[in-house]
Amino acid sequence: MPSQQEITVLYFAAASTATGLTSQTISLPLAPSGSHQFRLSALGDLLVSLHPNKGLDKILQSSRWSVDAEMVDDPQEVVLKGGEEVAVICPVSGG
Repeated sequence: MPSQQEITVLYFAAASTATGLTSQTISLPLAPSGSHQFRLSALGDLLVSLHPNKGLDKILQSSRWSVDAEMVDDPQEVVLKGGEEVAVICPVSGG
């Protein structure tokens, strides 16, 4: 059994500009219990640590998440197990 599970993160709009990427494969760290349970609410900190000093932290504060094309209302309730496609949905301004 592999020690890590991977997800695909899709970056749109400002998040894509900040990271210079449109997608990225991320290995999820093991939980302290050794299980593959990683809350979506912790993903922002992980992404910011992978892209330091890019302003991604501020972008993520006003962004929403989707997992496998479903919008997420409460990231604390979503547990990533690996294999998911997670999108950072930035607010879009227009006029």
